[in-house]
Amino acid sequence: MEFCIVGLGLLGGSYAMGLSRAGYRVTAVDVRAEAIRFAKEKGYIAEGAVKDFAPLLERADALVLGLYPKALSAWLREHQHSLKPGALLTDVCGVKGGIVEEIQGFLRPDVEFIASHPMAGREVSGVEHADCALFAPANFIVVPTEKNTARGIEFAETLARTLGFAHITHLSPAEHDKMIGYVSQLTHAIAVSLMNATDNTHLAEYTGDSFRDLTRIAKINEDLWSELFFANKENLIAEIDLFSESLAALRRALVENDEPELKRLFVQSTARRRAFDKQRDARTEKVVDRDCCSTEKKTSNKKEQIPS
Repeated sequence: MEFCIVGLGLLGGSYAMGLSRAGYRVTAVDVRAEAIRFAKEKGYIAEGAVKDFAPLLERADALVLGLYPKALSAWLREHQHSLKPGALLTDVCGVKGGIVEEIQGFLRPDVEFIASHPMAGREVSGVEHADCALFAPANFIVVPTEKNTARGIEFAETLARTLGFAHITHLSPAEHDKMIGYVSQLTHAIAVSLMNATDNTHLAEYTGDSFRDLTRIAKINEDLWSELFFANKENLIAEIDLFSESLAALRRALVENDEPELKRLFVQSTARRRAFDKQRDARTEKVVDRDCCSTEKKTSNKKEQIPS
């Protein structure tokens, strides 16, 4: 089976690394010649191109689309004629509403798009920072619709297992976007707001781990995250409102010198975080195969074959 990665960013590059090390032939398409060159030198891909890449698409049994939301549909509209009959397509896009339905509405009937979202990343971008080890503790979300087949869903699940994700779940596009508004987009909005709340050039001289941990993701790709925020703004605005109410409750306890209420909020947050950690640790312990990021390629003895 041959994969083509369209977009060699952090996630696309990490997919290429993991799939190559799992024994698959991987090619890539990107707008940056230096990204293709870097990925080839590192052994992440066997071949790549920035233009005249139709032959790569015609050979690929599966495509991973690592494109920004606005570019995703446009790219597929322009290049779907070059796809191999029977090809399976998936993405890494952080929003699904509107995008999945649009693609499945115009895509050729002899290929299948099954949406998915790897809940993994770092505050850096580009294939130069690729590392498939970041998948090991992460969740993977498959986002099927009524237009997807059992073959397509199995493909997405097996891809996740091959890359070593800790946990796989299914959500509808609407469920996905509501969830992502809270666990990802709100957290980025808070980090950005915290960094913008004060202009203090000497923060680094006296801050501790709490500030660094809370603002790590404030180093943000303004082009990508602007698209993600606007594409999911109704859900994000609703989550910002709920967060504002929660922060206001804490503020009110301070203003009113309500020590019991302040302690209650602390106890509640501690209990919820402990429950979160317990669930996450239990899922992580179930994962026993992390071979996708071993230093040697596996050309045989694979535990599971991605359906072609």
